[in-house]
Amino acid sequence: MDFLSESNVLIYFFIFFGKILEVTISTLRLVLINRGEKIKGSIIAVFDIIIWLFITGTVLEGFQDDILRVIVFALAFAVGNYMGSWLEEKLAFGMCSIQVIVSDGEKSAGLAGILRENNFAVTILEGKGKDGPRQIMYLHLTRKRIPQAIEIIKSRIENAVIVVNDVKAVRGGFIKK
Repeated sequence: MDFLSESNVLIYFFIFFGKILEVTISTLRLVLINRGEKIKGSIIAVFDIIIWLFITGTVLEGFQDDILRVIVFALAFAVGNYMGSWLEEKLAFGMCSIQVIVSDGEKSAGLAGILRENNFAVTILEGKGKDGPRQIMYLHLTRKRIPQAIEIIKSRIENAVIVVNDVKAVRGGFIKK
C-alpha cells in the first residue's frame, strides 16, 4: 500500500470514500447497540475500527505537508454521517411505539378495527383531555411499519395526535421480535 504514503490523487479518493464507509458503518454500529443488538454491533465494530485505523493513519501521516487530506477527511466525515443516518432510516432496525390520541370514541373503535385487520396490535385506554374525554391508542410495531400505520391513522382521523417513540424491548403481547 505504497500509494497511501505518496501524494497523488488516489490518496484523496481513498480517504474520502474510506471515511464515508467508516462513518456509515459506525453509525449503524451505534444504532444496533442502542437498540439492544449488542452482538451484531460488536461484530461491525471490528470492521469499523480497522477502516478507521487505515484512514486516520493515512491522514495523520501526511497532513502537515498536505492539508488537503484533512479537508477531504472532514468533508467525508460529514457525508458519512448523512449516509449513515439515511441508511439507518431505510433499514429501520428495531421497534417503536405509537400513541394516537383522538376525541371521538366511535372513530377510534373503527380505526382500531382497521389497524387490527392490518396486523397491528392496538390497546385503547380512556383519557381525559382539556376539552373532554379522549381515546388513547397504543401500538407497538417494527419501525419498518411506521409509515403504513400512520397512513391508516391519517386516512381515518385527520386531527389525531400521533406520537412515535423508539422502544428498546418488547416482551410478550401480539408482536414477536
